[in-house]
Amino acid sequence: MATLEFDQSDEIIELPDGSPIAEICEEAGVPFACTEGVCGTCVIEVKQGHENLTEPTQEEKDFLGEGTSHERLACQCKIKQGRVRICF
Repeated sequence: MATLEFDQSDEIIELPDGSPIAEICEEAGVPFACTEGVCGTCVIEVKQGHENLTEPTQEEKDFLGEGTSHERLACQCKIKQGRVRICF
């Protein structure tokens, strides 16, 4: 099981390895619009555990640029394993 932690509330959610994080983030208050990685509404900052997220998608690279591992689009991320702490 993986854990997704929210900096604002210290809430910790357990979810199966390999799960998308979009639904959990939306329930926690991350704003969403297109859910396809083009609008940028769901930008999150990864405080810890960026290595436990899937590699950035092409949509994320196009929107955020290359090499910005601290910012991700929640609609595009899956948690591979371990612990990830985010803020929005």
